[in-house]
Amino acid sequence: MIKLLLILTALFPVLALATEPNADTLNLTGHWVGYMALSFFVLAYVLVMVEEFTHFRKSKPVILVAGVIWGLIGWVYAQNGLPHLAETALRHNILEFSELFLFLLVAMTYIEAMRERNVFEALKVWLINKGFTFRQLFWLTGFLAFFISPIADNLTTALIMGAVVMAVGANNPRFVSIAFVNIVVAANAGGAFSPFGDITTLMVWQKGILEFGEFFVLFVPSLINFLVPAAIMHFAIKDESAGERLDPVSIKLGGIAIIVLFMVTIATAVSFHNFLHLPPAMGMMTGLSFLMIASFFIRRSEKKSLAHDECFDVFNKVSRAEWDTLLFFFGVIVSVGGLGFMGYLAMTSEAMYVGLGTTYANILVGLLSAVVDNIPVMFAVLTMNPEMSDAQWLLVTLTAGVGGSLLSVGSAAGVALMGQSKGLYTFASHLKWMPVIALGYAASIATHMWMSDIPFA
Repeated sequence: MIKLLLILTALFPVLALATEPNADTLNLTGHWVGYMALSFFVLAYVLVMVEEFTHFRKSKPVILVAGVIWGLIGWVYAQNGLPHLAETALRHNILEFSELFLFLLVAMTYIEAMRERNVFEALKVWLINKGFTFRQLFWLTGFLAFFISPIADNLTTALIMGAVVMAVGANNPRFVSIAFVNIVVAANAGGAFSPFGDITTLMVWQKGILEFGEFFVLFVPSLINFLVPAAIMHFAIKDESAGERLDPVSIKLGGIAIIVLFMVTIATAVSFHNFLHLPPAMGMMTGLSFLMIASFFIRRSEKKSLAHDECFDVFNKVSRAEWDTLLFFFGVIVSVGGLGFMGYLAMTSEAMYVGLGTTYANILVGLLSAVVDNIPVMFAVLTMNPEMSDAQWLLVTLTAGVGGSLLSVGSAAGVALMGQSKGLYTFASHLKWMPVIALGYAASIATHMWMSDIPFA
């Protein structure tokens, strides 16, 4: 990772010669301010990647670097008598983040509300008590991860399925390790064909590049991405009885209603975007009001039998959203936006999409997302905004979504399951299956190219 970034950094001055600066902005790619900003960003991202070992929350370094980068930009532009250009660009970046932030905040609040109402716990216990064999559980958790992640996020989905696997297979380390690999691949693949399944697809949809229904073209390639490695890993699992039964868990009052309201909220967001031509975030915020109103009636009913602090409180669910993740997105989007404003993304676009060609560049995006988080990678592509057909935009959406499965650290799902597995699922155990995951990655790309008539040459 670091070597790759150093090589790219060394190439930037050369690439800059092939890139004309925008007439309205300063090209800082060869300026000491640009080098400093890029170095700070690389350093911050190294800290993000080693968060598992340092326990230094990922939002902290990227927010600091975002401030430093734009502080440097503001200083240079003020020195050149162009302060308002930098201000306008930063406001645009903040607007992009705010739409993503509001959308995700509502989704996370609903997920947290469903978790508190025992929706996911009831699903977990139901699966365990069905008495499946290890092979059956392997496929069931995989398919559930694939079909739940388009609605919930891949992180929440992976944690739910991981809890099932740990509950029945804690005494079978080999099963846990392989099942966790399968869940990571399935959750990432499932998120790739839905505008709600992954942050990258959400960004592409909110940007207006692809319509809501277009993403579902990726269903078959995504399914193949999951099935190919799963079919091979299947033979490494013994077909024997799984675990013991657990006491049944009931969904709390209002849990089913919250599930329905979440579906209605998604429909509202889609309708706002498709029919009213308004940002999807406004539809999601309207949907949050549905939950807030439902919360009033649930709380009033529970006050008759529960203590005050045990009753359902929607604002408590808002406070329990993944704030570290949300603030991480702020740091990344604003930092990458700053690097783009300096001219680095234009150079990278020139090197990748002109030098390599569109198809190879989009495949490379997926490989990069296995090393670097797919969010800054996709935001960089959106900021570059290379001229591509819808089929190519779908290709880069697919590769950015599923490329993170190649390594355990390539996606939030993989990182979370490493922490949940208590040492049974590790970077090395995932790496062992990377060749078959790569086979699924290649097969999904080939399938999409064949279905979309993208030339293989």
